[in-house]
Amino acid sequence: MILQTDDQTIDDLRLFSKRDTPGIFDIYNTTHTRGAEELLREMFRSPLSNREEINRRSAIIGHFCKTGMKFPFESALFDMAEKYLTDSADAGKGSTQSMLSEKEILNGVTSLISLIQQTKQFLHSEDVRNLQAFAPEREAIGKLLDDPALEPVLSEKSQGKISYAAVTAFDVLLRVRERSKIEKLLSQIYLLDVYISVAMVAAKRNFVFPVALDNKKGELKIDGLYHPELKNPIPNDIVMDQSRTLVFLTGANMAGKSTFLRSLATAVYIAHMGFPVAAKRMEFSVMDGIYTTINLPDNLGIGASHFYAEVLRVKKVATALSQGKSLFIIFDELFRGTNVKDAHEASVAIALAFAGRMNSRFIISSHIVEAAGKLATKPNIDFLFLPTRMNGHVPEYTYTLEHGVTNDRHGMIIIRNEGILETLKNGRKRAV
Repeated sequence: MILQTDDQTIDDLRLFSKRDTPGIFDIYNTTHTRGAEELLREMFRSPLSNREEINRRSAIIGHFCKTGMKFPFESALFDMAEKYLTDSADAGKGSTQSMLSEKEILNGVTSLISLIQQTKQFLHSEDVRNLQAFAPEREAIGKLLDDPALEPVLSEKSQGKISYAAVTAFDVLLRVRERSKIEKLLSQIYLLDVYISVAMVAAKRNFVFPVALDNKKGELKIDGLYHPELKNPIPNDIVMDQSRTLVFLTGANMAGKSTFLRSLATAVYIAHMGFPVAAKRMEFSVMDGIYTTINLPDNLGIGASHFYAEVLRVKKVATALSQGKSLFIIFDELFRGTNVKDAHEASVAIALAFAGRMNSRFIISSHIVEAAGKLATKPNIDFLFLPTRMNGHVPEYTYTLEHGVTNDRHGMIIIRNEGILETLKNGRKRAV
C-alpha cells in the first residue's frame, strides 16, 4: 500500500534537487549502482502506508546499520553487466546503436558470472541468514540461484579466463535464454544496495529508526526532531494524539516556523518509507496520506491569485478527508493571500472543521493570533509557538517550541534595523 501524496508536498519538502540545490534524496543516496539509485528515487516517490511493510523495511536497514555491513560487490561489475544487457536489448529492438564488441560480451559475461557467484556467497553469510525480516528477499534470491539453468555459472572456476567457446555458450545462456532471471536477480541486488546504503547514512548521521504504530492509535511522538540539512540544528519535541489532533503554531517572521514544519513533515514522510529520520526517537501511527502547503505558488496557468490557489488547495484536502482518509496535513500561513479580516474568519472556520476530523492530524501556522481565542473552545486543538527574545532593539530567536500563543510582531523593528526607511529618505534628498 502506497502513502497518498502529491507534487506540491514533494516540492515543499525539497525531496529532490532543483537548480543545483540538493534535496533530501541526495542525503540518503549513497548507492553504488545506477539501478539502486533509480529504485531509491522510486521509493521516495512512493512511501508506504502499511505498518508491517514499514517496520519490516526498517528492521532490515536497522540490522545492516547495526552490523556495519558493506555492499559486497564492485560497482565496476554492474557497469559492465548493465551495458551488456542494455545494449543487447536495444540491438534486439532494432536500435541504431552499435552491436556489442567481443570485448564487451566477454566483460558482460565475466561480470555476471562474478556477480552471481558473489551473491551466492552473500546469501549464505551469517548476518544474512540470521536476519528474519530479510527472509522474503533471501528466499527470492535463493530461488533464482537454485534454478538448474544457472548451475554452470555457479560452478565456473576459470576466474575470468574463459575460452571463446565458453563465452559464446554463457552469452546465449545469460542474455537470451535466462535473461529474465538475470534481470530479476539484479533487481534484488539493487534493493540490497539501497538497504545497505541507507543503513550507512543512518550510522554516519546518527539517524533514528521510527516505530510504526497501528493506524487507529493516531499517535505521533518525536523527540529531538531536526531538519537533516541543517549543520547546527536546534531539536524540538512534539506529541500529537487523540487529545491533540490539531496544532495551531504561531511566531514572528524568521522565528523558524517554516523550518520546523518542513522538519516535521520530512520526518513523517521519510518514516513512512521505513527509513531512518533526523531525530532521537520517533513513534507514529501510519497514515493514508500526507499533504503540505508550505510554498504554494500562484496558479498563473488558470489566472488564479494566490488566495484562490490556497482555496483550491484546501478544497483538495477537504475532498480527500471526505473520503474517510487519515491524513497528515500542514498549512504554513493559511490564507496569507487575502486581507486580515477574511484570513481570520477563513482560518478559524477551516481549523474548526479540521478539528472535527479525529482520524487525521493537522498543523496550521499563522500570524493571526486573534484566531486562537475561538479555536481554544476545541479541547483537541493544541497551541505552540516559536518565541522571539529582544536584545535591546535586536530580535533573537530560540527556535525552540513552547506551549501557548505569541503575539510577537517584529516586522517594523527588522525594517528599521536594516535602515530601509533611512535609505529611502536619503535617496529622496539626493534626488532633489
